Amino acid sequence: MSDDPRKSPRVIQPDGWPRPRGYSNGMAARGEVLAIAGQIGWDEREQPVSREFLPQWEQALRNVAAVLHAAGGHPSDLVSLTIYVTDKRQYLAAGPEIGRSYREILGKHFPTMALVQVADLLEDWALVEVQGLAVLASSPPPSPPASETDPTSP
Repeated sequence: MSDDPRKSPRVIQPDGWPRPRGYSNGMAARGEVLAIAGQIGWDEREQPVSREFLPQWEQALRNVAAVLHAAGGHPSDLVSLTIYVTDKRQYLAAGPEIGRSYREILGKHFPTMALVQVADLLEDWALVEVQGLAVLASSPPPSPPASETDPTSP
């Protein structure tokens, strides 16, 4: 999260607007785009970690971070998060814990965010789903297969 226009991503804050707390009004970035599918509160074996909101929230964030790391990225590469909840009152009631666990898992980087209450999620037990968008500024281009670079390869 940098105000230096040469670094990516950078926060966009319209003049005269109050600085939002816990998210950014806009972000701009250059690099490889990583779309992160909606992540829910299940582990790597697709087993629910809990039937309660906060543990599902924390696991969904860990899953977002795992996809970022698998792509060679970091939480600071996130430019947008969309949070889907089945009950916004649960989210609001867990406010301090939501913030604490967010900072613990993703750090003090706050991309643009939207919170959407939905009627239901695909998994009947799921209470929260987090979808992300990141821009990997320092990702090297993928290596071509050996057959394309080795003239002796069949």
